[in-house]
Amino acid sequence: MKVLFQVLDVNGDGGICVNDLTIGLKRLGVHRTEHELMKIVKAGDKDLDGQLDFEEFVHYLKDHEKKLRLVFKSLDKKNDGRIDSQEIMQSLRDLGVNISEEQAEKILKRIKRGHIWAPILYMDKNGTMTINWNEWRDYHLLHPAENIPEIILYWKHSTIFDVGESLLVPDEFTAEEKQTGMWWRHLVAGGGAGAVSRTCTAPLDRLKVLMQVHASKSNSMQIAGGFSQMIREGGVRSLWRGNGINVIKIAPESAIKFMAYEQIKRLMGSNQETLGIGERLVAGSLAGAIAQSSIYPMEVLKTRLALRKTGQYSGILDCAKHILRKEGAIAFYKGYFPNMLGILPYAGIDLAVYETLKNSWLQRFATDSADPGVFVLLACGTTSSTCGQLSSYPLALVRTRMQAQATVEGGPQMSMTGLFRHIVTTEGVMGLYRGLAPNFMKVIPSVSISYVVYEYLKLKLGVQSK
Repeated sequence: MKVLFQVLDVNGDGGICVNDLTIGLKRLGVHRTEHELMKIVKAGDKDLDGQLDFEEFVHYLKDHEKKLRLVFKSLDKKNDGRIDSQEIMQSLRDLGVNISEEQAEKILKRIKRGHIWAPILYMDKNGTMTINWNEWRDYHLLHPAENIPEIILYWKHSTIFDVGESLLVPDEFTAEEKQTGMWWRHLVAGGGAGAVSRTCTAPLDRLKVLMQVHASKSNSMQIAGGFSQMIREGGVRSLWRGNGINVIKIAPESAIKFMAYEQIKRLMGSNQETLGIGERLVAGSLAGAIAQSSIYPMEVLKTRLALRKTGQYSGILDCAKHILRKEGAIAFYKGYFPNMLGILPYAGIDLAVYETLKNSWLQRFATDSADPGVFVLLACGTTSSTCGQLSSYPLALVRTRMQAQATVEGGPQMSMTGLFRHIVTTEGVMGLYRGLAPNFMKVIPSVSISYVVYEYLKLKLGVQSK
């Protein structure tokens, strides 16, 4: 690496810029477009000075080589350390491109600069009609890599795990999944998994809402006491109050968020298979805000239905009519502002923790495949979701209390800042975390149930993971 750095550092100033790469690579017989060279420098330039010093250069090459190893392994279907014409044919067939064996052999054999197959053509140095790891690495090491489809394939997050909140950044889908229509099957499987998961953990969710709204220093509500109080007031069925609307809103919210995310990606000018973390956070947060704005009245209905007394409303429509008649249309957007503010810390911390855990695992253990296995995936999803919820919980509590406010003659109608001050003054900072225990209690069962149901529905819908 030191020798290669010295060769590419044309002017000997201890840094490699785009101009150095252009001249240095030409001397080595490697031809890259200016756009590709700019991507190499941008990918490795940690201090943003427009060039790569030796440390940045080494870090880029090592990181890049790990990604190349994963791609090579995914193409090497026979696992013999070489890629032959049959494997080239199979890999292209998986992408919907059919070629003959003769064409596949030409791809491996011919060397034509500027040809569409150039990334593969240049690699077959020894004329053996196969490509080994060294040939693959030598060609691609100074070629800017896109994110690997296999990683996107195995590390789905927000589609698989449903913890009752809908503020996660949407998952990426590979080009193959979009072309074959697998993306909508993933979303349907995720929606079905979310419905089952939310229904199974609905009693804990309703208890959380009751504790957020009614618990205080003078009215301490414990978990066991809360359950017995709900059953005493409305029977066992009352534990599922508000679950119907909570399940119904999954479909429109997921669809709107996915469509908005894809459109925002296009507006951002990204033609890559996946975005960087920063771009994902921006696009995902905006998509989440659009989706939440569209279905927010359902969030208010869910809270009101969860808090209702026996016989207060006959159903979802009756509750909506009652709110509209008594409080007006504006009541359907109570708590909207703290809800929007909560998107960024929740989505940001969840994404950052998940990506950190994912990349840590990939760097240490992903030698043959990017597939982490069930337990690693569940552990990463549970940890990141818990961190995300913890960061935005005070905003979620204030949102729920604002949603619960009904227009009563002479009753207080507090603003977001007013509620924050009131809670901290009367209950202390811990008052902002009322209901946190049942909320965390439902994370592990929610994640586990949604994963199992997701995998089952995926099989039923004919989703292929590979």
